[in-house]
Amino acid sequence: MSQFDVTVIGSGPGGYVAAIRCAQLGFKTAIIEKYPTMGGTCLNVGCIPSKALLDSSEHFENAKHNFANHGIIINDPVADINRMVARKNEVVDQTTKGIQFLMDKNKITVFEGVGSFESATQIKVTKNDGSTETIDSKYTIIATGSKPSTLPFITLDKERIITSTEALNLKEIPKHLIVIGGGVIGLELGSVYKRLGSEVTVVEFMDKIIPTMDGALSKELNKVLRKQGMKFNLSTGVQSVERNGDTVKVTAKDKKGEEVVFEGDYVLVAVGRKPYTDGLAVEKAGVDLDERGRVKTNEHLQTNVSNIYAIGDVVAGAMLAHKASEEGTLVAELIAGQKPHINYNLIPGVVYTWPEVAAVGKTEEQLKAEGVAIKVGNFPMRALGRSRASGDVDGFIKVIADEKTDEILGVHMIGARAADLIAEAVVAMEYRASAEDISRMSHAHPTYAEAMKEAALDATGKRAIHF
Repeated sequence: MSQFDVTVIGSGPGGYVAAIRCAQLGFKTAIIEKYPTMGGTCLNVGCIPSKALLDSSEHFENAKHNFANHGIIINDPVADINRMVARKNEVVDQTTKGIQFLMDKNKITVFEGVGSFESATQIKVTKNDGSTETIDSKYTIIATGSKPSTLPFITLDKERIITSTEALNLKEIPKHLIVIGGGVIGLELGSVYKRLGSEVTVVEFMDKIIPTMDGALSKELNKVLRKQGMKFNLSTGVQSVERNGDTVKVTAKDKKGEEVVFEGDYVLVAVGRKPYTDGLAVEKAGVDLDERGRVKTNEHLQTNVSNIYAIGDVVAGAMLAHKASEEGTLVAELIAGQKPHINYNLIPGVVYTWPEVAAVGKTEEQLKAEGVAIKVGNFPMRALGRSRASGDVDGFIKVIADEKTDEILGVHMIGARAADLIAEAVVAMEYRASAEDISRMSHAHPTYAEAMKEAALDATGKRAIHF
């Protein structure tokens, strides 16, 4: 029987990072992945492929609507969805092969198959050909991730009534895509097909899109996406989804309790994700799950069985790839006897629409509910020379600071390259910077990042220079 110091079950951004860090720390490490490619949901059917399609569709959108403004005159472009999907697959293939290279480089033993507990220290690997192999491991890290959720009354046929996984591999551009759910996944994939020519209707149960983010971001993104042609039906609860041939009908009730019906050729169910533990047999190891099927852990991501840890989407908290990666590193270092930490308040969230949306820290609504005295600074992207030069004038940056200490408590932004700009806010808040600290830092001109300086200046009570 093969013996390892640490075995990681699942090779997503949490699992493969945990395995690499364990190997770096000198542990004999194994990783178990049931699919033939490494990288989990994120690299195969999530973060990476969706961004590839977002980029391709954005290029098409610019060619069709924006190039002429820059003096670039071309014939009417045509979207080739099959080539876009093929390119997406090429990006995925390159990325997953990169993870396999890292496994080899770090001398991590890879098992292809389903990992299931036989006991707290023994794991059975059931391979695709039906054969099995049992390994012994001193420590185990569960990193099995999540899968798309649905509603109890919706039958996913994965042809016309689909999840994000199928939406990444469509062979045609929908005429009318109905998106159930106004969160990150629904808006990103809705944006892809809206740019390619689909009519896109979003049906959201809550009274705003991206409901967990700052209200100002929700309001601005709603306005921008409506301007782009996306339709929203908020405070609308779906009652049923029925398919008849190539037509799908969604029946819902609006906020007045009146029935509304939407008809399209595809329905994307994007109501969130749920933890995935199928086949793991945690009961044989004595590991507890909570009422939502997540692996229960303490503040060190340790389960009730002391040598077994769990990270990423399979545990409580935001389902974010970078959060899983940080947890993978943390657990590896804890096993090595180090004292790492994660400040979960400073894990940024991003929506890759265009303009992008990003945030870190607490929202204005949260801080007011907690009774914290705050001051808020805002700066519109359209006031930047860089934004006018590129034509990306939608959005703003909002800096929230403590009224007494001036410490930055939250940064919320929507605009070009917000996904990259948010890193400045994360660094500032990790070092407990004040709004004045940021306002006195030199920012290169002309850049989108200047909006961060100006918003921080506004939060100090002084007037922003350029607005």
